[in-house]
Amino acid sequence: MRLLVVSDSHGSKEELMELTEKYQSTVDAMIHCGDSELSADDSALSPYLIVRGNCDMDARLPDDLVEVVDGHTIMVTHGHLYGIKMSLMKLRYRAEEVGAQCVFFGHSHTLGAELNNGILFLNPGSILLPRGRSERTYALVETREQGITVSFLTHDHVVLEELTQTFQL
Repeated sequence: MRLLVVSDSHGSKEELMELTEKYQSTVDAMIHCGDSELSADDSALSPYLIVRGNCDMDARLPDDLVEVVDGHTIMVTHGHLYGIKMSLMKLRYRAEEVGAQCVFFGHSHTLGAELNNGILFLNPGSILLPRGRSERTYALVETREQGITVSFLTHDHVVLEELTQTFQL
């Protein structure tokens, strides 16, 4: 399984279209964790599994998605409805309820990945307005023999090697 995960693009179509052009044919799914600030039928979003963030006005976007990709159950949400700026506990409970192995979320604009109770939680940061670091980021998630590897990349596709992690699911 190979996934591209992006969040918090806040109206910028250019970054999304560039990611689509670069990755669409090489990943199993492209995921947007909300706050695109685009309408659900915008062509820049068509390749993405996308959820509604607190800055998204289009009610056609779902709050959460649960999908099976290459045998892995993934959950996608923005995070604001689960209070992710305070704790991942509510999000973990929901992930356990739906049987998710991977949870992707945004909202805080702060990148990070951790394994919690056997579930991978990943925030790709923001492709437009990062917090905590200066780089605008997205993530690639890949299953490998050793486990599942998370790589964070800058908007100009440079891998932040010091942040690459492999987790055993």
